[in-house]
Amino acid sequence: MSDLINPLLNPSAPSAQRVADAAAQLLTRLFKGFRGTVHLRLWNGKVLQLGSFAQTTGSNKLPADATPPPYTLVCRSPQAVRTLVLGRDPLRLAEAYFKGDADVEGDFFAALSLKDQLHHLGYAWRDRAGALLAAARLCLSCRAALANAGSTRASLHGANVKSHTRDENSNAVAFHYDVSNAFYALWLDEAMVYSCAYFAHADDTLADAQQAKLDLVCRKLMLQPDELLLDIGCGWGALVIYAAQHYGVRAHGITLSRQQLMLAQQRIDAAGLQGRVTVALCDYRDLPPEARYDKVSSVGMFEHIGLKNLPTYFEAVHQRLKTGGLFLNHGITHDVEGWKKTLSSEFINRYVFPDGQLDTVSNIQRRMEQAHFEIADVESLRPHYALTLRHWVARLEQHHDEALQHVSESTWRVWRLYMAACALEFETGEIGVYQVLACKRAARPAALPLTRQHLYGHAAPALAGAVQPL
Repeated sequence: MSDLINPLLNPSAPSAQRVADAAAQLLTRLFKGFRGTVHLRLWNGKVLQLGSFAQTTGSNKLPADATPPPYTLVCRSPQAVRTLVLGRDPLRLAEAYFKGDADVEGDFFAALSLKDQLHHLGYAWRDRAGALLAAARLCLSCRAALANAGSTRASLHGANVKSHTRDENSNAVAFHYDVSNAFYALWLDEAMVYSCAYFAHADDTLADAQQAKLDLVCRKLMLQPDELLLDIGCGWGALVIYAAQHYGVRAHGITLSRQQLMLAQQRIDAAGLQGRVTVALCDYRDLPPEARYDKVSSVGMFEHIGLKNLPTYFEAVHQRLKTGGLFLNHGITHDVEGWKKTLSSEFINRYVFPDGQLDTVSNIQRRMEQAHFEIADVESLRPHYALTLRHWVARLEQHHDEALQHVSESTWRVWRLYMAACALEFETGEIGVYQVLACKRAARPAALPLTRQHLYGHAAPALAGAVQPL
């Protein structure tokens, strides 16, 4: 392609220099009122320092003796600048990152903090029309990128879930979980536990913390040899295998993911647990009506069933639990009621979990009580999930090249952004995660200890405020 067709391919071309200069002027004006400093590099290598420093010094060049910034935003094309200037929609910026038009070098978590400040940026009314026109002109020489944007965006979107039917939930699970078992294995722990770990200390290894979480679930359920355990949303089989090996139960797990089912069965066979542990491709609504279990666990699954289906879900568990049996529901919650349309909810449903919906923990407990469960214990694990996600992001970044053997660069970037953003939301309390232990009501009290000593022994748990990011 000649420079006449696309001068941006030759950064030394006069027209390319004019485009870069125009982009720099636009960005300098956009960040004029930004309280702080943003470092940004354009596609031609030009580095800008935007915000309060540029406003006080009158320069957008990075001084040679300046303290290295925690991160640098990178605009790899005029399209990225146009996306930043026109509307500053974080979802459009996310798509620019997924496509590689925009990037972050340095502290990825620090860069994500910009999302809450972008909507405060803008132009004075007298500059607005000119800025919009200049932004539109930036992309006249990169129409191919604009033409390809639609196909890239569509390929990353999950199918819209409206009613949480069996087919919709099955397709949503396939969209998220059937990416590649090998991809998940790169950044999960060895047992492939895809839910928050349980850290006795902030510097515990991920593997140790996940084993501690599996054991915590088993202890809360008071598992006994030869009891029947049902695990709804069994993933790759970590909990059912652990419970059979360490507590002697007979376990049955169900999942909607064919990829998970295949690997879970392989792991059960490798552990020699045939006959004691089974897994099946099954919707919770399709469990045999005559099936009865001593204990039921559901870890990181109920977020996908849809809020309107909560009564159906809890009733299904209640029907299949023996009188006096225990049910542990472990899942993510929101800090506001319902699942209203927000930046976070739209991002999750568009790129990650098409069927995901969250509610407050109080509403979840109320639904459980309406299904005739008695709440026995509630524990927040919010700081534990923040730590878990930071482990996952670090491992994902360490295995970037290996991951590209199984997924596209765009998919890798979706997972990186999703998990880093979730870590920050757990740290700020926008989302939480709770283990709610309940029992099926009976004439006699549930067979639970009078204290929580069986869960923690004499070890004092670390204070949540003492947990520091990795």
